[in-house]
Amino acid sequence: MTASPPAIPSGRITAMLQSERARFEERNPCSGALAQRTAAHWLRGVPMHWMVDWGTPFPLFIEAAQGVALTDADGHAYVDFCLGDTGAMFGHSPPAIADAITRQAARGLTTMLPGPDTAIVGELLSRRFKLPFWQVTATASDANRSVIRWARGATGRAKILVMQGCYHGAVDDTFVTLENGRPRNRPGLVGEVRDVTQHTAVVEFNDIPALEKALAGEDIALVLAEPVMTNCGMVLPDPGYHDALRALTRKYGTLLCIDETHTISSGPGGYTATHGLDPDFFVLGKPIAGGVPAAIYGWSAPVDALIKAYLGNREPGYSGIGTTLSGNALQLACMRVVLEQILTDDVYGAAMSLAESLQAGLRDLITHHNLPWSVVRVGLRAEIVAASQLPRNGTEALLFAHSEVEHALHLFCLNRGVLITPFHNMMLVCPQTRAEHVARLLDVLDHGMSVLSSRPIMRSN
Repeated sequence: MTASPPAIPSGRITAMLQSERARFEERNPCSGALAQRTAAHWLRGVPMHWMVDWGTPFPLFIEAAQGVALTDADGHAYVDFCLGDTGAMFGHSPPAIADAITRQAARGLTTMLPGPDTAIVGELLSRRFKLPFWQVTATASDANRSVIRWARGATGRAKILVMQGCYHGAVDDTFVTLENGRPRNRPGLVGEVRDVTQHTAVVEFNDIPALEKALAGEDIALVLAEPVMTNCGMVLPDPGYHDALRALTRKYGTLLCIDETHTISSGPGGYTATHGLDPDFFVLGKPIAGGVPAAIYGWSAPVDALIKAYLGNREPGYSGIGTTLSGNALQLACMRVVLEQILTDDVYGAAMSLAESLQAGLRDLITHHNLPWSVVRVGLRAEIVAASQLPRNGTEALLFAHSEVEHALHLFCLNRGVLITPFHNMMLVCPQTRAEHVARLLDVLDHGMSVLSSRPIMRSN
């Protein structure tokens, strides 16, 4: 039996964090000055408070982003493997998207009426994702909220079901967790006054018996699920899990929505097309308009019949679904470009081979440095897992997470011109990523792992 790699001494992680934080402050005086200035008028000094969740002493201010290249306020260049946590999954400001924005800006941005691109984008969505009916929203959060409302209306049921550790954006109904096996509101929710568990059930990912037990009461309108869990760390489905999920939802009259906002990394049709899933609803946000805020949700013909029957009997009044800027002309123009030119087999094929090389390189580094880690990949999305075995559910993923070592490695890379996410050390390959970019990332990670492991670097530069 092979011995497990030793744990990294906590003192080594602490020393690395202290060193890298001091280095960050020293090399980024302009970002530091901007942070002081913005603190006067922005919550936590940023326009969206998540922007401080990078483990840096103050935010890094970005002046320009193009392809995989970022330039900060101090003039430092970075190779970006974070890519806006999927929002810029096809690269920053792809030329075709920039051209579409320019063209549409001269023709109008929003009218609250459809334009000629509407018919074309609907046809492209139907062909690409194999569902006939679609709507556009501003964000995937909006799309998921809409799906929940339609599912409840169409089925006449009040409850939904989500997975422990899931991520579906800023949707109140999904903020539940399991604590010692019992559901409760997720801790830390701002201003939540409801007991969300009254209308939301939660089970572990990959737990088929728990799923069936929850569905057997036939009061669940919708299962809202990521095909691969991504926000607690990436958790892959067990063989046969998705077949069971689909069979059980049909058995108990529950609708199924697959949220592909992160797993569009799997291929041009998402994890759903790559693995032959058959959902009732499909949600995709973040990259669908190439970085312009937009999201889509689609549904099947049987669901459409349920929705139309519900609308035929609904009391007149405001539906509560939709926002004024949803489906605007700029969104549709950019979505058309993504669907026609970027979300294709050819574009994904070239990037996928690089993602495979990245995964292999990460495994080699972990083995060389004898670290108690592993690697998981879903298409163009790879991630270091701070455990020797991959987690099977959200609870395990959250237990395996080692935020201090993740921050230390992230900061080490950031200070050497490579950007990965500060959470889970997730890395994305995009169409503009090149072999030399992957090599640079692996070289920097090799040096960072050497600091943590006290072993010599593996790769020669």
